Amino acid sequence: MSDAHCGCLSTPLARVLISVFTSSPRGSEAKLEVGREEKWNHADLVHCGEVDSASTNSITGADEEEEGPQICRVCGDKATGYHFNVMTCEGCKGFFRRAMKRNARPRCPFRKGTCEITQKTRRQCQACRLRKCLESGMRKEMIMSDAAVEQRRALIRRKKRERIETQPPRAKGLTEEQQMMIRELTTAQMNTFDSAFIHFKNFRLPDVLSSGRQIPEPLQIQSREEAAKWRKIREDLSSVKLSLQLRGEDGSVWNYKPPADNGGKEIFSLLPHIADVSTYMFKGIINFAKVISYFRDLPIEDQISLLKGAAFELCQLRFNTVFNAETRTWECGRLSYCVEDPAGGFQQLLLEPVLKFHYMLKKLQLHKEEYVLMQAISLFSPDRPGVVQRLVVDQLQERFAMTLKAYIEFNRPQPTHRFLFLKIMAILTELRSLSAEHTQQLLRIHDVHPFATPLMQELFSTTNG
Repeated sequence: MSDAHCGCLSTPLARVLISVFTSSPRGSEAKLEVGREEKWNHADLVHCGEVDSASTNSITGADEEEEGPQICRVCGDKATGYHFNVMTCEGCKGFFRRAMKRNARPRCPFRKGTCEITQKTRRQCQACRLRKCLESGMRKEMIMSDAAVEQRRALIRRKKRERIETQPPRAKGLTEEQQMMIRELTTAQMNTFDSAFIHFKNFRLPDVLSSGRQIPEPLQIQSREEAAKWRKIREDLSSVKLSLQLRGEDGSVWNYKPPADNGGKEIFSLLPHIADVSTYMFKGIINFAKVISYFRDLPIEDQISLLKGAAFELCQLRFNTVFNAETRTWECGRLSYCVEDPAGGFQQLLLEPVLKFHYMLKKLQLHKEEYVLMQAISLFSPDRPGVVQRLVVDQLQERFAMTLKAYIEFNRPQPTHRFLFLKIMAILTELRSLSAEHTQQLLRIHDVHPFATPLMQELFSTTNG
């Protein structure tokens, strides 16, 4: 093993990933139980050539299986159903119809009138074949006129067309593999996302909230280069006004609101807490990924590359499930985070891309299955820097995308939601750009004022592509 390889596997992210092989064996417990695949049966339409039989007791495949093969009562050939009141083959059905329409009175060429009619001899004597048809019970009055035949054929064509038009595209449902994918993802989400933040403890709070001290003065600027960095950070953060509320177990409530005019300086007081909540979310995302069988099958190096590229995106997708669009608040159990808008309107939607993203996504009112499939599509992105098995990852991403599309078609009323899949894919593209910009902002802040945990530093060490 090369030194580079050893170094890669000694990082905080790699150690968390590798722990899956020692903490939980990759065995049957990692696989979800799959139910038997449903098979859909579709009734065959009656052939237009048989519509003039006026039969109400046609044989079906099920009848043949239960009663055995039926034979023609005229010639002994294999019967296809009741025609003109008698179980006959197609040949005798057509012969009887033609003879009755021509009003033919054939004579037996052998002058016996008692010829044996079989599958081989039925063409030799029309008279005896017609006699056998009548003796078997075939009735002339049951033959439909040409106009009636054409009318019935038109009815069959119309019924067939109506069936095609009214049958929704989702009628076939999801495949067994797609159902298994969704079950595995939803189970992984349920087991790794603490939406009530019950286990989020021992986090740091802003100085003004934890000790009553004022927000610290700006960092002492020592050089022009550092001054330029500080100006850039102030530009990035000038629109961010994040308030924090903490509800105590005894019912008490602590509030932190940023000062009105601080040029983004209050963010330094919030950085330790932001680092703690981000690290907590990232650990849950890593656990989510490592219990997905498709992810575990990839080389550890590709696992690390995929998580580096998708961590922020998955974090935002999870945060959206606890976002309250009416109050602009992320409700995380005892903790609540709110983006303040001092103008009293919705200017933050124009100023803060992250807030705009959460409004757009929340407006779609997604199901939990759609959220987890979005996370899978984001996670399995083949163009992340450092991914080696790009073709494998690309195929997995396509399978998750097709599963999402099938799920929407099967579970969402059409055509009301016919564009939902396209909207979701557009939002994922927007989230990709948002992640790249957000990462650059965090790196700029960390360069001036180090605050990130080792896990955060590793996840943001690669620029998202």
